[in-house]
Amino acid sequence: MSNVAKSLTPKASQWYTKLIMEPTATPKKIFIVDDDKFLLDMYTFKFKEKGFDVIQAFGSVDALNKLKGGIVPDIMLLDVVMPTMDGFELLSIIKNEKLAPNAKVLVLSNLGQPTDVEKGRSLGANGYVIKASATPSEVVEKVMTVMGGGESFAKVD
Repeated sequence: MSNVAKSLTPKASQWYTKLIMEPTATPKKIFIVDDDKFLLDMYTFKFKEKGFDVIQAFGSVDALNKLKGGIVPDIMLLDVVMPTMDGFELLSIIKNEKLAPNAKVLVLSNLGQPTDVEKGRSLGANGYVIKASATPSEVVEKVMTVMGGGESFAKVD
């Protein structure tokens, strides 16, 4: 077992070992959408450290352009509070236009009211992570758990 796998929860470790470490496995592609460049870079570093292929989008408009341009992520991490178009509206468009039909989606936000979480779930998100309550490493673990099918809807707060 690798040092990375040892540092994860059992479910995340199992997923990491199966999908990242196997010689035939291709790196999973994560699409991170946020309007905060510092957070984009921090999450990019953390996910690359765990073997993910990372694509960044600086805000919703950039994300839509990249999705319509043909990128096909395995999982998306979407911020909610962004200018021009919030993450919920972006998620709705992604789902309605089937821009990434097989991708799992985790909402990443500081909005943590039950109505916000329910809105994410109703729009088709697979999980909801409250930024202020989760370290970048915990966000990576939650993504790995969701990718492994460990939970139908996960909320981290």
